[in-house]
Amino acid sequence: MKRDDIKRVITENRVLGKNTIVEPLAKEILGAYSVPVPNSRTVKDVTSAIEAAEEIGYPVVLKLVSPDVIHKSDVGAVRVGIEDPKDMEESWRCMVRNVMDSLPSARIEGFLVEEMVAPGIEVIVGGIRDEQFEGVVMFGMGGIFVEIMKDVSFALTPLEKGEALEMIRKIKGYPVLEGFRGESPKDIDAIADVILKVADIIEDIRDIKELEINPLMVYEKGVMAVDARARIG
Repeated sequence: MKRDDIKRVITENRVLGKNTIVEPLAKEILGAYSVPVPNSRTVKDVTSAIEAAEEIGYPVVLKLVSPDVIHKSDVGAVRVGIEDPKDMEESWRCMVRNVMDSLPSARIEGFLVEEMVAPGIEVIVGGIRDEQFEGVVMFGMGGIFVEIMKDVSFALTPLEKGEALEMIRKIKGYPVLEGFRGESPKDIDAIADVILKVADIIEDIRDIKELEINPLMVYEKGVMAVDARARIG
């Protein structure tokens, strides 16, 4: 997706009454701003999911695409480490059954088949457009830890690279990124670049009221936006 297409797609979503930007579209927006995202395909049926997995290369991840399911893992709407077509069929059936049992009214728009990325340190990067402060970006330790530890920092947009680096240094978990107890240091500059790009999105596309990458997987070299969601006003 090109940047010029984003506003058009968001307008189409609003006309259709869709306030939640589902993960595939959120990742297309991130990709338009050069945020690294996994190789993926959006599909409608299990046959297409198997074809997509073979194109991407096993192992893969299967995720539900629904505006009504925010925390996919809570309702069994994510399956990781799928190794072959038989595993895909079983994972598909199990996921559909889980969602129907937990959220029978959920709107299912499709399924995301995605490459299985390497493990790393999980962080969260987010942005909101607040009526009082306008653009605000957030950074913290990701995954479930953002809810448990609430170890986050904030800054107003627009911001510069030095401010993004300061956001990273402010959190209590920063030593983990520096290389705690003999672990290799992680790519702090790459995290700062993603913070700046999220700030750019919040500034450029004012219809986006919330954007969240959680987790952003951080490595010795580079990062990967594993999961993302957004909301429009």
